[in-house]
Amino acid sequence: MRTAQTTEREAPTQTSPEAPPTPSPSPSRHLIATLVLVPLIAALALWAFAWPAARTAPRDLPLGVAGPSAAVTQVEGQLREHKGAFELHRYADEAAARDAIEDRDVYGAVVVTPDGTKLLTASAASPVVAQLLQQAVAQQPGVKVVDVVAAPASDPRGAALTASVLPLAMAGMAAGAVVTMLGLAGLPAVVALLGSAALVGSVGAGIADGWLGVLSGDWWAEAGTLSLATLAVSAAVAGVSALVGRAGIGLVSAVVMLLGNPFSGAASAPQMLPAPAGAIGQWLPPGASATLLRSVSFFDGAAALTPALTLAWWAAIGLGLVLLGTALKKRTAPGARRSAAVN
Repeated sequence: MRTAQTTEREAPTQTSPEAPPTPSPSPSRHLIATLVLVPLIAALALWAFAWPAARTAPRDLPLGVAGPSAAVTQVEGQLREHKGAFELHRYADEAAARDAIEDRDVYGAVVVTPDGTKLLTASAASPVVAQLLQQAVAQQPGVKVVDVVAAPASDPRGAALTASVLPLAMAGMAAGAVVTMLGLAGLPAVVALLGSAALVGSVGAGIADGWLGVLSGDWWAEAGTLSLATLAVSAAVAGVSALVGRAGIGLVSAVVMLLGNPFSGAASAPQMLPAPAGAIGQWLPPGASATLLRSVSFFDGAAALTPALTLAWWAAIGLGLVLLGTALKKRTAPGARRSAAVN
């Protein structure tokens, strides 16, 4: 009896074998990765920002012509000497050309009248384009320049509006990153993103319109535009991160900063950028937000539908990904708990 008890007490306990330690990357690999990635990122950033700036020139820039048929034909011939620079649209008279400018169908118009030639511009659409048209057309003697939709006196060069693109993108990236880092998911994450975007839009409109006076449209439309522009980025950051983890913050931020910002055309016009940069920029939040903000602030919402839909799609898809990521995590969580219990 005593021997049996001794044997039972002295029986060795079974221990599970320990998993071998995971080898950590060697310092040499870290060094090689740094030496390769840093120059690559620098080259990409330099290309994204410097290439459009170095190749800025009019490319199929919409421009109207109006007046008697014979005179208009002569003007069109002169303008076509700037090969590929202008996309010409004929209008019956000066009133029709003005309507086209106010509807954002064209950036300006050359009008031939019995009293001489007029150049109609819209510095609110793009001060750079307005200046370019003056250099291309108004150098001829006797040409009268009329600014149909002028930029506000407090921001005649459009510098403040251009400068608003980057802060909106940064606010969106920050909001999406905070939601991700705090671990918000599902409906609470959606509410946080919507609320932060609304606050950013209200504060932005209060500063740009109420204080600085660089925007001159309907305050609520401007606040809504700024909010939608912020939500488009923040929802994309949080949505992609909900699916792929925190790496989504860097992925979406890189697209917005390295492509969206320099390709936005906010400083000039999408038609002033080399192809396909201008077109790509209008499908990304910074470019769409700059175009929409000009429309609601200076043109009573003309040509606002396309950029508004672009921002809305970014926001809707981003919020949908937030909810999808939350649902997928909930679906896999019970399986993970059962597996842990069995082990």
